[in-house]
Amino acid sequence: MDDIDRATRHAARMLAIQLANQVGKGHYQGESLHQCEECDDDIPEGRRRHVPGVRLCVPCQTRLERLAR
Repeated sequence: MDDIDRATRHAARMLAIQLANQVGKGHYQGESLHQCEECDDDIPEGRRRHVPGVRLCVPCQTRLERLAR
């Protein structure tokens, strides 16, 4: 892995952290999406009901949280 690869990975991690921080502020508000804003997959009704204002499917949310670590 060279310096550019390391810098790219670091930038991606920092972006994911910033996005996770923005998503984590306050309570979710607004209407839940029916399709994930990241991958356009369907968001199941149960998830939309239990996470008001949800914008990501479980795989995309999980990926975002892993990158934020």
